[in-house]
Amino acid sequence: ERILAMGGWQAANSYVKVNLSIFGLYPREHTPSIPPEGMLLGRLIYEMSSWTRAIVIPLSIVHAMNPQRPVPAGFTVNELLAPGVPLSFPNDEGFWSWRNFFLLTDKFVKLYERHGSLGLRQKAIRRAEQWILERTRYTDGLAAIYPPMFYVIMALDLLGYPQDHPDVQEARQQFFNLLVDDERGFYFQPCFSVVWDTGIAAYALGESGLVPDHAMARAVDWLLTKEVRRRGDWSIKRPNVEPSGWYFEFANEFYPDIDDTAQVLLALARARGTDGVKQDACLRRAVDWLLAMQSKDGGWAAFDVDNNWQFLSSVPFADHNAMLDPTCPDITGRVLEALMACGVKREHPAVRRGVEYLKRTQEADGSWAGRWGVNYIYGTFLALRGLEAAGESDREAYILRAGEWLRSLQNADGGWGESCAGYAQNTFVAAPSAPSQSAWAILGLLASGDTHSGSVQQGIEYLMETQRSDGGWDETLSTGTGFPGVFYLQYHYYRHSFPVLALSSYLKARGINGADRS
Repeated sequence: ERILAMGGWQAANSYVKVNLSIFGLYPREHTPSIPPEGMLLGRLIYEMSSWTRAIVIPLSIVHAMNPQRPVPAGFTVNELLAPGVPLSFPNDEGFWSWRNFFLLTDKFVKLYERHGSLGLRQKAIRRAEQWILERTRYTDGLAAIYPPMFYVIMALDLLGYPQDHPDVQEARQQFFNLLVDDERGFYFQPCFSVVWDTGIAAYALGESGLVPDHAMARAVDWLLTKEVRRRGDWSIKRPNVEPSGWYFEFANEFYPDIDDTAQVLLALARARGTDGVKQDACLRRAVDWLLAMQSKDGGWAAFDVDNNWQFLSSVPFADHNAMLDPTCPDITGRVLEALMACGVKREHPAVRRGVEYLKRTQEADGSWAGRWGVNYIYGTFLALRGLEAAGESDREAYILRAGEWLRSLQNADGGWGESCAGYAQNTFVAAPSAPSQSAWAILGLLASGDTHSGSVQQGIEYLMETQRSDGGWDETLSTGTGFPGVFYLQYHYYRHSFPVLALSSYLKARGINGADRS
């Protein structure tokens, strides 16, 4: 009943339809064409977001080879088809639109698949195969995220790789490493987040001033081993930049990301490892890499530079709502804070361009949208911290407006909460208070110059009152964003790390040093 109320299978994501078509449960002619010939079109694949190309390239092999694994006779899912709703791709952009162009292209590709050049197709498949195999080296699975990893297993099978082939065994092992089967339940994680979690936790602990140097040194030493020193997809647009940066997972050498790099730099700026020379050299490389990864509009994206060909979002298989990797305020704010923490001057042209970017992208109500965290509270706290680090006065009207916006959203219990539903409505949607989002709001207010208001005090009291006896916090809502409107994430350390950072930053703002904080 719920599926039908939401539009039936016809309203499902393209990847759901493609997967169903393999089992004969959805007509292939009504799934989007994903031709491997895209591999032969120069740098086109690098104008897609990194995660999209990692999904699409192995899937293009699967789709081109059209495997059929029919379910038992008589089994269907026809009851999930909404009555009277066509199976064809919707077009709500009109005839003279990119959407219509790509729909016509899809029809041409389907015709080509029946009558086109088999030699060209085989060449494209082999090019895709080579691309995949290259990017499963020095990494825990292709792009180290769930969807590409299971499509790689399917692609290698269709290409005739035997089950005992090293690449097949590696692909299967990395995929099943994501499986959780314990007291928490039975499910697949989308990926590991160990570098990200460590960077945030080390930053929060460094701000607290309560952690022994030797413990912080262990975290720093481990993070230094994860610096990327090989060229990845990012180097297609930045071929002359020395490799550096950090990825999200245990290993993902082809895809360091800007957000992780900034977060790790914030941690490294507040703690010293056992090899200071190595750490300083690493910091210099990473700062240079971040500066080089600034986009033309002055902001920073997640993995790539100037990845903003908006018309690509109109292709039929772009309904995962993340075809591109455009710049966003949350990452830009974190990058500015990291650059300042690592000694970049406020007058640096990249810093000034970043500040102007944040000014341009502020919403009319004073907030900033959050791409990688839910949602406007996340974007606003990071934008304000970046602006504060970059030397913007907290007396500026736009900073004051942001602070007032945060105060206006506070829940009666003193905390803050925000729903994922805001992505669909393009505005803040309130939710019950959550420790991570309450911490973000407090951090944003502190960055806006508000250190003594009743809102800040009530927020601090909320965190203190909801803290468990073991020192942690409980949180059931998803406050991390994967693809807006498609899937969201629950980072299990957010509920702990960000409250620690907020409490520490509050004490610091009130002039209480580390030695007195216990």
